[in-house]
Amino acid sequence: MTTRKKKLTAEIISEKYIAFVLANGKKPNSVYEFAKNNGFEEAEFYQFFTSFEQIEQAFFKQMFDYSISMIQKSDNYEAYDAKQKLSVFYFTFFEVATANRSFVNYLLVQEKNKLIALSKLKSLRSSYLEFVKSILENPIKSDIEKFNKVQSKVLIEGAWVQFLSILKYWLDDTSANFEKTDIFIEKSVKASFDVLYNVPFESVLDFGKFLWKEKINR
Repeated sequence: MTTRKKKLTAEIISEKYIAFVLANGKKPNSVYEFAKNNGFEEAEFYQFFTSFEQIEQAFFKQMFDYSISMIQKSDNYEAYDAKQKLSVFYFTFFEVATANRSFVNYLLVQEKNKLIALSKLKSLRSSYLEFVKSILENPIKSDIEKFNKVQSKVLIEGAWVQFLSILKYWLDDTSANFEKTDIFIEKSVKASFDVLYNVPFESVLDFGKFLWKEKINR
């Protein structure tokens, strides 16, 4: 009796690639070698990915998609305001990232070329910007369409800078259970909404004090 070969999928390839990297601290030497060692043909690899770099990009996109699917399962999600939706996304995403910290660290920290490291976030960036665009409103109301477009672009690009700052903080965080990252997220989101939507300035000052204290401690 012959055993049917398990159908190859993008998920299986990703899992095997991540397992190899974590075990060896480097990429496989070639797609050919990687495929051969895992019992499938090189041509089968190219049915799903064109390179190892594409697997890495897809990994971050998968983390984003999983985080969104998780928060949307909440019965109260649709009732959240923009600040709550952004906060719960950050908390969820970095919880998922923590569960995969070794691989994320390999992709972003061990990569010496920072431009290459950032390029791995390309697919995640596109999805993140669409998410932010869907929940944030322009702080200044205007009937001028061109002004609104520029304002919206500045708003969502600013949100991406915020995401990168949280990611960098999380990568450097050595606190137990990454509790300081949670504080950073809370204060960063509150301060940014206070600045954008003209709420009192206290939270911006509070966030500044937190960053200054962290800088001194480090």
